[in-house]
Amino acid sequence: MTGKIKAVVFDMDGVLIEAKDWHYEALNRALRLFGYEISRYDHLVTYDGLPTSKKLEMLTLEKGLPRGLHKFINDMKQQYTVDLVNLHCSPLFPHEYALSRLKAEGYRLAVASNSIRSTVQLMMEKSSLLPYLDFFLSNQDVTKPKPDPEMYTTAIGRLGLKPEEVLVVEDNRNGIEAATRAGACVMKVETVYDVNYENIVHHIRMFEEATA
Repeated sequence: MTGKIKAVVFDMDGVLIEAKDWHYEALNRALRLFGYEISRYDHLVTYDGLPTSKKLEMLTLEKGLPRGLHKFINDMKQQYTVDLVNLHCSPLFPHEYALSRLKAEGYRLAVASNSIRSTVQLMMEKSSLLPYLDFFLSNQDVTKPKPDPEMYTTAIGRLGLKPEEVLVVEDNRNGIEAATRAGACVMKVETVYDVNYENIVHHIRMFEEATA
C-alpha cells in the first residue's frame, strides 16, 4: 500500500564504505603525475560524490587539464583505488547486521553508486555485503550520474516499486538531490557509522507515519 517502505537503496561511498579518502588519494596520486591536485577543501565542497570522469572534465574547464590525459588518469585512478580497497576495505558488523536483518524482514536491498561497476563489485565483496543485495547500479548503468535522478529512477524501476515505497540512504548533496528528484524517501547520514539497523528502521517508521 502507498506509504509503506518496501525497499532500501544505499549509496556506497560515505554510506556503506568509508571510501571517500581512498578516492581522493587515488585521484590525486594519478593527477600528481602531471602536476595537478585537488585540495581537500575542493574535494569536500565541490567534487564530493561526482564520478571521476566529471571531476576530470571540471579540472579541464577550471585548471586547464588536457582532455587527452583523461583516459590515462582515469585508468590510473581506478588501479590506485583497487589497491587501496584491497588494503583497507573490510566488513563492518553494524552494516552486515543491518542488511541481514532488513533482508530477513522482507525488504528489498540495493546499492546505487557513482563509482564504476568493478569498484562497486569489489567493495561489496570485500565488505561482505554483496549477498544481501538484490542488485547494484554503477555509473556505467546510466547515461547521467548523480545529481541527475536517473540512477534512482532506474533502481526504483528495477525494484518494480513506487518512489514513495523506497528509502534511499545518502550522505552528500549530489546523491540527496538525485534521490529527492526521483521522488524517493531520503535518509541523510553524516558518516558510515550512522548507517545501522536502528537508525534505518527509525526513518522507515517516520516516513510511514507521515504518509499514513
